[in-house]
Amino acid sequence: MKYERVRNFINGSFKEVSSQRTLPIISPSDGSILAEMPCSTAADVNDAVQAAKAAFPGWSKTPIKERVQVFFRYKYLLEQHLQELSALVSEENGKTMTEAIAEVDKCIELTEFATSLPQLITGEVLEVSAGVECRTSHIPLGVVASIVPFNFPAMVPNWTIPNAIALGNCMIMKPSDKVPLSLAVLARLLKEAGLPDGVLNIVNGDSEVVDAICDHPDIEAVSFVGSTKVAKIVYQRATQHLKRCLALGGAKNHLLVLPDAKPGMTAQNVAASMSGCAGQRCMAASAMIGVGQIDHIVDLVCEEVKKIVPGQNLGAVISKESKERIEKYITEAEAQGARILVDGRGVKVSGKENGTYVGPTVIDYVTADMAVAKEEIFGPVISIMRTNTVDEALRIENANPYGNAASVFTQNGGMARYIAERANAGMIGVNVGVPVPREPFSFGGWNESKFGVGDITGKSSIEFWTKLKKSTTKWNPEEGVNWMS
Repeated sequence: MKYERVRNFINGSFKEVSSQRTLPIISPSDGSILAEMPCSTAADVNDAVQAAKAAFPGWSKTPIKERVQVFFRYKYLLEQHLQELSALVSEENGKTMTEAIAEVDKCIELTEFATSLPQLITGEVLEVSAGVECRTSHIPLGVVASIVPFNFPAMVPNWTIPNAIALGNCMIMKPSDKVPLSLAVLARLLKEAGLPDGVLNIVNGDSEVVDAICDHPDIEAVSFVGSTKVAKIVYQRATQHLKRCLALGGAKNHLLVLPDAKPGMTAQNVAASMSGCAGQRCMAASAMIGVGQIDHIVDLVCEEVKKIVPGQNLGAVISKESKERIEKYITEAEAQGARILVDGRGVKVSGKENGTYVGPTVIDYVTADMAVAKEEIFGPVISIMRTNTVDEALRIENANPYGNAASVFTQNGGMARYIAERANAGMIGVNVGVPVPREPFSFGGWNESKFGVGDITGKSSIEFWTKLKKSTTKWNPEEGVNWMS
């Protein structure tokens, strides 16, 4: 194996896991086994929690202006180690090196936002009556936890680590059991940046670790990113134990394409959105709804998609099981009468025959009742549905149970606003295929794409990772007492 056995990171040191149960870490790019990961137990989670509890008093009492100095140094280290970390992300996740570099660049942006937090949580103060002052302040919660997915091994951990920790919390992080290697590098960089021992702890494993995090009485809040099925389970289990929980689930993002859309720009955006990161992102375009005559744009989409070559500018999907599931969706749609315009099934990459690749796939004449139109595929597949009116297209978009993102392609500003106001999604794009907000704007969908209140990044995350203290002060008894004091 290329890398040493995966270890937990507890109280500032990498520690062996006592469990004998292990999982292989397999590179999707070529099928090679990169490392072996032991599956932690509830006892390992408890060890991490105790380390975080011990670190919390000192860390939370450190002024935030001092806490964020760690993240200034961490940002610098991310920049210095960009190539090394990107190569590891690409290796364990299967995405292209270009995509991995973009992921680490986003980590840097997220960290940069965290360094601005002292200016964003100054609180409010107001003299509400003669000599009576009311003040608010943001107080850290204590020990918190974050459960992250396989599709962004570095970026999604950095959705939570910089903000939650800079705000004074101590964290337990559970990476995906498919991609634990990148997070270990992040832990080393944070320690080098001066993060005190115990403030960040990593516990590797599978569902047993997730259950232990949800159940542990000393964990105050849990964030989760993954499938909607698991997000519901985590949200219900964590809140049953009276924790705060913000659980982000899956998506079925719709691109509404109108006949007046700029053909070249639209085709490039659709192709990039559906195939970026092999379609394994919750902001990927999964369904395109054409309104009226859009054959000329569909033709251009196919031309753009044919430029996307597995093993070159298209990475692998995460596992053999994922490849089989994605190809099953395509085959089922074809059997139901949809037309396969570009077929990505059965792809083999020369020299990487054991890699798990699915070629970019365009499916036309999909109907709203087909599984490819309704379910999250999580692969480089775009399903095209056709409608005669914008309202018909909106009915399809609004009927989908998810609510992460929706985009419209048009040159008509009034129509763009009409659709943006009526699309049932938390993130909207106009002539943008992947409408991810940039910092300080927050990331978060609606409906079955998110369970809990608030968003996971940006300014909105402050409310999730802190509790608000309100203080009222009076020092002048000579003013007497009135209804405001």
